[in-house]
Amino acid sequence: MGTRIQQLYQSVRERILMLDGGMGTEIQALKLTEEDFRGERFRDHPSELQGNNDVLALSQPDKLMQIHRNYFAAGADIGETNTFAATSISQADYGLEDLAYEMNYKSACLLREVAAEFSTPTRPRFVAGVLGPTNKTCSISPDVNDPSFRDIDFDQIRASYEEAAAGLLDGGADLLFVETVFDTLNAKAALFALQEIISIRQQHIPIMVSGTITDRSGRTLSGQTPTAFLYSINHAEPFSVGLNCALGADEMRQYVAEIASEADCYVSAHPNAGLPNAFGEYEETPERMAEQIGEWARAGIINIVGGCCGTTPTHIKAISEAIDGVEPRCPMANTKQLRLAGLEPFVV
Repeated sequence: MGTRIQQLYQSVRERILMLDGGMGTEIQALKLTEEDFRGERFRDHPSELQGNNDVLALSQPDKLMQIHRNYFAAGADIGETNTFAATSISQADYGLEDLAYEMNYKSACLLREVAAEFSTPTRPRFVAGVLGPTNKTCSISPDVNDPSFRDIDFDQIRASYEEAAAGLLDGGADLLFVETVFDTLNAKAALFALQEIISIRQQHIPIMVSGTITDRSGRTLSGQTPTAFLYSINHAEPFSVGLNCALGADEMRQYVAEIASEADCYVSAHPNAGLPNAFGEYEETPERMAEQIGEWARAGIINIVGGCCGTTPTHIKAISEAIDGVEPRCPMANTKQLRLAGLEPFVV
C-alpha cells in the first residue's frame, strides 16, 4: 500500500473528510463559448463541443486547475477529476471516443498537480478519479416498444470503464470513484473492470461507489432501494458507499442513514444544493446546507461529505466548518450473513 493510500486510511479514521463540490456549476459560471471549448487543438473538429466539459482538460486546462484550487482552498480533502462523461461511450456523442484515455489521464494529472500544491504533512489532499454513469444503460430498454432491446452490453461498458480507469490511474489518481449510479448493472460492469485492473497491476486501489436516488420514491432509476444497492455492490469491498445528486440534503438524509445503518465500509454523501426550481437553478444556501449536513455529522451517519449539482466553493467552505471536530461514523461490523438483492434486499 502506497504512502498516500496509507494517509487516506489514517485521515478517514481521524475525521470526516471533505469532497469538493459541483464541477458543472463552476464551469457554467465561466460562460465558455464554443470557441473556448474547442481551444486551439479542436479548432477544426467537425462536431460541436460546447457543453462537453470533459474536453476542457485538453483545451482549457488552466481553467480546470483554478476550479480545483478554489475547492481545496475552501476545505476539500478529496478532489474529483473532471471526467464524469470521459468514457468512450459518452464521448462518442462528440466524435471524441478515441481520446477517452487521454482525457482521463490529463484530468488526473491536472488535479494531482493542484493536490500537491495544497498537501501538507498534516493535511494531505487526495485525487479521486471519477467514473460517471455513461449515457447508456444495461438494465432499461431505450425503446418503449421493445423492452428486451439494449443498445449496449455489459462487456462494452466494462471495456469502456477499464480504458477510462487506466487513464485515471496513470495520471495519478489515488482512488477511483464510481458515482451517480442510476443503473446498478452499469456499476457492476465498472466494478468488474476495476477489479481486473487491480489484479493486473497488483496494487491496492480504494474504490468509492455512490448511487443516486432519482426522486422521493427512494429508489434508483433501475428500481433498487438504498440497501439493495449496497448489497448488490458490496462484493467489491468498496472503500466507501454513498449517495449523490438528484436530491438536496433534506431529501437525501433518510437514505444516507439507511446505508449508514448497514454498511461495513465508510459512507459518503454529496447532495445537490436543494432541488432545482422551475428554471433548473439550485437555490439552497451554503448556510442552510451546512446546517443540515452538520446535523448528519453529529448523528454519526457520514465519513465523507461534499456537494453535487449547484454547490460551489462557498458551500464547501460552510460545510467544512460545520463538520470540523465532529467524530466520523464507525463502520458497522460485518455479520457474515448471506445478503441478496433484486429491487429489495433479502437477508437469509
